[in-house]
Amino acid sequence: MSRIVPVVLCGGSGTRLWPRSRADKPKPFIPLLGEKTLFEETLSRCADRSEFGAPVVVIGEKHLAIAQEQARPIAPDARFIVEPCGRNTAPAVALAAHAVDPGDIMLVCPSDHFIAQPDAFQEAAIAAAGLARDGWLVCFGIAATAPETGYGYLRRGEALDTGSKVAQFVEKPDLERALAFVADGGYAWNGGIFALPAGLFLDELAAHRSAMAEQVAAAFDNARTEDARIFPDAGAFGAIAGESVDYAVMENTDRAAMVDVSMGWSDIGNWDALMSKRSADDDGNVVLGSGEIIAASGTMIDTDGPHVTVVGASDTVVVVDGEDILVAARSAVQRVGEASRCKSQ
Repeated sequence: MSRIVPVVLCGGSGTRLWPRSRADKPKPFIPLLGEKTLFEETLSRCADRSEFGAPVVVIGEKHLAIAQEQARPIAPDARFIVEPCGRNTAPAVALAAHAVDPGDIMLVCPSDHFIAQPDAFQEAAIAAAGLARDGWLVCFGIAATAPETGYGYLRRGEALDTGSKVAQFVEKPDLERALAFVADGGYAWNGGIFALPAGLFLDELAAHRSAMAEQVAAAFDNARTEDARIFPDAGAFGAIAGESVDYAVMENTDRAAMVDVSMGWSDIGNWDALMSKRSADDDGNVVLGSGEIIAASGTMIDTDGPHVTVVGASDTVVVVDGEDILVAARSAVQRVGEASRCKSQ
C-alpha cells in the first residue's frame, strides 16, 4: 500500500501575532498553547511510523536551523526542501511531490495550525488517504462551528465511500453568507489540509498550470542535495508566479473530494483566535504572566516580564514582548499585521 507522507509547509511570517511572532522566529516555532510549538505539534500528530512515512518539510532558509532543531527529537528522519524564495503553496507542494514516490499520498499540513483532537485528525488522514488512493485530491472539510468570515468554505457534493465530492470552493464570505452556510449544514471550513496522490497532483498541475509545473520540475531537477536537505535551483524557482494549491489545482480539477472532520481546529490567525483556545476565568479573561484585570471582561494579558494591570477595558488584548507592547481591541486584531514594526522585525 502507498505511504502517507506528511508534507509540512512552513511559509508565512505570522505578523498578526506580533510582537510574539517575528520575522526571525515566526508563529510555527514559538510555544503559544502549552510547551510545544505549533510546528512540533504538527510533527507529533504524524509521528506514528506504522501509519505515516518520514515527513517532508518545505521551508525557507531563514528558518531552516530552528526547524531542524525542533524536528530532531520528534522526527529525526525528516527531510527538508529549502525554498530559495516564497512562491505560495502550489509550488511548495509540487516540490514535495517531486521528492516522494508518485504513488505516495502527500498529507499536506500547514505548520502553524492548532488541533485539539489529534486522534480525530489521524482518523481523518487515514480516511482521506483511502480516497486519495482511489484517485481523488482530498480536502479536509472542517466542521464549521461558527460563521467565520476569515476562512474559505467547501460545499459538500455527491457522496463517496468515505467522504464526498467537493461541489464548490467558496472564498471568504461576508457575515450574512457565513451565517447562511452554517445554517445550511452543507458547508465546511477549508483549512488548507489535503491528502494528495503525488503523481496525480503533478499531472493536474501540468494540466492547469503548465508553466508552473515545468518551472518547478526544472528547479527540482537542478537542485543541490546536502544530507537530508534539498536546495531547489534558485533561478528556475524564482521565475515562478506564486499561487495557492486551491487556485492552481483544486478549483480546476474534476477530482476534488473532501472528508469531514471535527477536531478542534484553528489556524490561530490572530490574537483573538489564540485567546479563544486558552483557558479563561468566569469573566472570560485570560492572564499569562504577571497581570490583573479589574472591572473588565473578555480581555487578555500576555506578558513576558512587566506586571500589567487593565482596568475597565473589556474585549482588549495586551501583549508585552521585551520592549514591544501591543494594545488592541479584539475587534481590530486582524489589523495587527499592519503595524510598521511587524514588518521590520
